[in-house]
Amino acid sequence: MPQYNDMFELSIEDMELIEQALRQAMASYSIEGDETNEDTIRRMHDLLGKLHDQKIFYRPKTGSYIGG
Repeated sequence: MPQYNDMFELSIEDMELIEQALRQAMASYSIEGDETNEDTIRRMHDLLGKLHDQKIFYRPKTGSYIGG
């Protein structure tokens, strides 16, 4: 039985493309309003959350941080 590859090499652009595609698919499923799509939308939302949690955001170690 084959094993899954657990080492992925994706660029930042690849990740952005995946996130955009997921958001577009979620919007498409939401417009349809079909109750059978709720599980799929929830799974996409969870995947977007996992991707977000793996990002490393820059924050200076010294000085004041002004977000925006």
